[in-house]
Amino acid sequence: MWVALRWVVRRDLMLALRGRGEVLTNLMFFIIVVSLFPLGVGPERETLTEIASGVVWVAALLSSMLALGRLFSSDYEDGSLEQFMLAAHPLPVLVLGKILAHWLVSGLPLVLMAPVLGLQLGLGGEALWVLITSLLLGTPVLSLLGAVGAGLTLGLRGGGVLLALLVLPLYIPVLVFGAGAVEAVRSGLEASAHLSLLGAFLVGSSLLAPWAASAALRISLD
Repeated sequence: MWVALRWVVRRDLMLALRGRGEVLTNLMFFIIVVSLFPLGVGPERETLTEIASGVVWVAALLSSMLALGRLFSSDYEDGSLEQFMLAAHPLPVLVLGKILAHWLVSGLPLVLMAPVLGLQLGLGGEALWVLITSLLLGTPVLSLLGAVGAGLTLGLRGGGVLLALLVLPLYIPVLVFGAGAVEAVRSGLEASAHLSLLGAFLVGSSLLAPWAASAALRISLD
């Protein structure tokens, strides 16, 4: 199973590198959304610092949703997804590999860019480190939960709108605790409770989401 997992991750990363324009589009969307807020609310440092965690997290959430549409679509169009169904390896393992590759391509670049954007919005010190940690724990959860919605809406006309309606309610707790961790540090409180909950979300979704996404894919293909 580990060989199959590594093979799927390597395959999807190679395909993503061939179509790197989509990867850059996702990252540029994240940068542009965060960068526009200072133009809209003003250059005051205090105001920007107050909204920094929420702005970065909302932009990361929207960027993650933007990339969900291509999680299974290319494999569905070329028939690879049906071959996954017939493979000797468990489908949840293969789905987990696709989700991991999806996060490495669409989620990890956001985490790496977050320090620069956080400094731009006035964050620094411990608050900036907590923002990075919360994104590192939370963005994989977005990919895992989004995979379930992507599987359910696969092949549907207007599936993008339906996908957003399905996954947004699931994303709200991640958004609340991710931004809340930074706000807790800024208020002089401990962020450990928020980060622990994000870690629990990550463990729980890692165990359950691949199975749920596999069931969703079977429903869509049937």
